[in-house]
Amino acid sequence: MAQRVGISLADIAGALATLPTDGAPTRADWKRLSNVWRSELDERIEQMVKLRDTLDDCIGCGCLSIDRCRLRNPLDELATQGAGPQRLLVQRPASRKRRA
Repeated sequence: MAQRVGISLADIAGALATLPTDGAPTRADWKRLSNVWRSELDERIEQMVKLRDTLDDCIGCGCLSIDRCRLRNPLDELATQGAGPQRLLVQRPASRKRRA
C-alpha cells in the first residue's frame, strides 16, 4: 500500500529494515513506521487538493504554464521564489522539509 501512495521502494525497504528480526512486529512497531510517513503523506494530500481546486484556473487558458501566464503572474514576478508553479506549490515550514 505504501508504494501505491507514492512512497519509494527504497524508503519502504529502509523502514522495514527497522522492524525487529526476532519476532513478529507489534502494533507499536507499525505505528512507529506509519508516523514516519504521516507528514509526507499529509503534504502530498494537501498538494493534490490544492491542485484539484485550482487546476481549472490554469487549464482555462490552455498554456498550462503559470510562470508565463500574464494574467496569473504578470512579468513572471514569481520567478524569484523558484522554478515551477509557485501559486500551486504547498510551502512547507523549514522544520518539516524533507530529509536529503
